[in-house]
Amino acid sequence: MLKRVSVLLVLGFFFSLFALILSSEGREKARHTTGKEIGMAVEFMDHAACAYVARDKGWFVEEGLTLSAYESYVTGMALAAALARGDIQVAYICLVPAINAYANAKVPLKIIAGTHRYGYGLVVNPKKIKLIQDLEKPGIRIGCVREGGAVDVLLHRVIDMYDLDEGMILRRVKRMNPPKQILAIKMGQLDAAFLPEQWATMAEDFGFNMLLTGKDVWPGMQGSVLAVKEELIRDDPEIARGLVKATQKATDWVNERPIKAATIMARQMSVTGEQIFPHKAAKVAARLEITPRVLLRSMARLDYTTRISPSTVQQAIDYIHHLGYIKKAFRAEDILDLRFLR
Repeated sequence: MLKRVSVLLVLGFFFSLFALILSSEGREKARHTTGKEIGMAVEFMDHAACAYVARDKGWFVEEGLTLSAYESYVTGMALAAALARGDIQVAYICLVPAINAYANAKVPLKIIAGTHRYGYGLVVNPKKIKLIQDLEKPGIRIGCVREGGAVDVLLHRVIDMYDLDEGMILRRVKRMNPPKQILAIKMGQLDAAFLPEQWATMAEDFGFNMLLTGKDVWPGMQGSVLAVKEELIRDDPEIARGLVKATQKATDWVNERPIKAATIMARQMSVTGEQIFPHKAAKVAARLEITPRVLLRSMARLDYTTRISPSTVQQAIDYIHHLGYIKKAFRAEDILDLRFLR
């Protein structure tokens, strides 16, 4: 019953939210008037390190690209909703919500590069939880994003791999976005949380331990990707080529200079965070300062690479279908267009 409700919630989200083309979580916009204009959306996470660095270094501009819109989103589900709008053609987004957007909302998109592997974790209160099986202890409170998000899929992967009682676990899950989970941890309202990076690493500053990461339960797990609308490739493939080139250049730079990359992201997230959080939450969120130190620790848990394995993408598609989050599985080749990768 719980699984059926979860599936209905996911499908309901995509068929209603995309129909309304809403964006419930704030965004940052920057408008320009020259060059090949594209609307871009990114994750408010170090998953999108290459995008933050490429923008800071002016590498998109070097490729003749001008950002008519530049928006940051706290969750991949909200970012996926942005892709349904006409003004967003490019997204640095987690693979799972990209698949959901393609399959459920029929957003005509193509994945043209990867951005990182892994980048998700389970953090726990070490006084209450020492083993995965301790999640089944009475009274354990678990945080996770809404159904259909990348870490929600990780939650199900953990349930399957460790043969946990699915009904028991899901009844304990409190659905909230990553910054709200961190605030709940800080206030002692959660005992465990499934989180994307950098939020998972931030939880360690409040006494939580990293019990496992995506790498532990899903070797080779694709984290985020660079996705574009099909029309962009059809009408001007050089834009797609320029995006991949800038992304690759920034990814190499991040791997070679992680300290500098962390500093750039901390600065940009500080400015962006003031605009994406609702006014009432802004003061509270400000207490969750995203520092270069935290980002550097977090980045070490990701494998930044533009390489992407079709077989790994197929595994994700098939597993999401197994969970019932998409009605029908499809071939990874249908969503991939890797011709621009060198």
